[in-house]
Amino acid sequence: MTVIIIQLLIDFGLAILIWMIQRVVYPSFLHYSNENLIVWHRKYTSSFSPIVIPLMFGQLGISIYQVALSTNSYTVLNLLIIIILWLSTFLQFLPIHSNISKGKTSKKMLKSLVAKNWSRTILWSLLFLMNYILLFHDK
Repeated sequence: MTVIIIQLLIDFGLAILIWMIQRVVYPSFLHYSNENLIVWHRKYTSSFSPIVIPLMFGQLGISIYQVALSTNSYTVLNLLIIIILWLSTFLQFLPIHSNISKGKTSKKMLKSLVAKNWSRTILWSLLFLMNYILLFHDK
């Protein structure tokens, strides 16, 4: 299996996951009482983390490998988008999830979680589409 196929599968997995999170999971947070949200959120994060973390590390690793192998505008752009996604995840979303786990929530914060997550949804979708086009453009 070529690196681009593995990359495409990882990108597809992350794109599907982020769309599920964006359209189903995060909006559902608004329908829980604070106490129930804390319980559900802990279950949700512990269930999703073993799926998302390896995919994110795989995506980053392949992108770094591709830049090392062939530095061009595509590989650099791909890595740049992934770095933006990582920064956004750890600097913006991790603190929000930490607050939810601690019970520090409000409807405004939960609505902002959904609104802010559109940027990650678009970027992960863009990565998948870029790699899909690249794979089939060469054929």
